[in-house]
Amino acid sequence: MGCVDHSNDMDDAGCRPVVVVSSCLLGEPVRYDGGECCFPWLTDVLSNHCQLLPVCPEMAAGLGVPRPPVRLQEEGTALKVVGVDEVSLDVNERLQQAIDGLLDSLSDADGLILKSRSPSCALADAPRFSASGAETGHGPGLFALACRKAPPGLPIIDEQGLASEAGKVGFLIQVFRYRCRRQGIASVPGSGSG
Repeated sequence: MGCVDHSNDMDDAGCRPVVVVSSCLLGEPVRYDGGECCFPWLTDVLSNHCQLLPVCPEMAAGLGVPRPPVRLQEEGTALKVVGVDEVSLDVNERLQQAIDGLLDSLSDADGLILKSRSPSCALADAPRFSASGAETGHGPGLFALACRKAPPGLPIIDEQGLASEAGKVGFLIQVFRYRCRRQGIASVPGSGSG
């Protein structure tokens, strides 16, 4: 029960849940145009209760800032990430490799907050296009798709889901419940935890 003990010599950061967050939502200038879209509740409130771990698939893929904007293009049942202005720009393989590497950061995560409408991070509203450039609908981004596969039950939301007080409280409850379940699995009899 070390997390209950808030003694001065203990680093309580290790006891707080870990929430992986799209870097742009934390105010980091990682968007394609060098901008950010800070969601102040994350840094002003959530950071007091959770460790925030920033993540940006495009930066992890080495795409840099500024960079040409990209979009999701449907090719049959597959998705491909191509340039908006320069369709011959194909960053799909680099982005997928970065996503595979970033999935390791989720192994200790208790929650995940992603950027809506992003071709990598959107949960459900990333615009999708045909090869001719016509918008065909909306769906999850590549990183969000990968995150939904593992680990099972990880609370995932975007900033739109945190727009209301009920959304914020509900997400926090899910995060703390998930953390308790995860710690319960780790604290098996005979492991020295009592």
